[in-house]
Amino acid sequence: MLRVLIADDQDLFRAGFGLILDAQPDMEVVGEAADGEEAIAEARRLQPDVVLMDVRMPGKNGIEATREICATTAAKVLVLTMFDLDEYVYDAIRAGASGFLLKDIRRDELAHAVRTVASGEALLAPAATRRLLEDLVRRPAHGVAPRLAARLDALTERERETLKLVARGLSNAEIAAALVVTEHTVKTHVSRMLTKLDLRDRVQAVVLAYESGLVVAGESDNGDRTRD
Repeated sequence: MLRVLIADDQDLFRAGFGLILDAQPDMEVVGEAADGEEAIAEARRLQPDVVLMDVRMPGKNGIEATREICATTAAKVLVLTMFDLDEYVYDAIRAGASGFLLKDIRRDELAHAVRTVASGEALLAPAATRRLLEDLVRRPAHGVAPRLAARLDALTERERETLKLVARGLSNAEIAAALVVTEHTVKTHVSRMLTKLDLRDRVQAVVLAYESGLVVAGESDNGDRTRD
């Protein structure tokens, strides 16, 4: 049974999401929070599998709460926003969030997202998420790239290839086809890559791949500029 904590300052959103998730046979809403401080306290107390985190809340916001929850618990954080390119979501992903959702999603999409994040995957498929990540990594790295690039030395050549394809937004099945291996082998490469780089999930892997310079937005895997 997946344990979910809902953090949102609006009662109607908490109630609505709670009804949807409690109706799922494999989920249980174990708590609610109306601000960042309460979200942190409840996450530590309840140890949920997934936290649905609103970005804009009074007091300590969702970004700060995400950072503390990811640093002090094993919970996965799924950010909720009203806008598909909310500027605060960039910082939330850097803080450790495993992805984000728009608040106008369908109920089946919400349940699927919770299951996806709980399984250790990240929400990279939607076009909005890809746009967000590419926009994020175009921001100045402030000298962090060399330090991040050095971390890649721990990877084998195949693990580096896998990381590049993950950063392009490919699924495990698509990566398997590109590398001519089985999906099980891809899962092994991804797992080892995340462990070696000390990353929580694929979202953090994508951010590192771009910020380290391993992958450049707008370039194909052979280094050529892609055409619009």
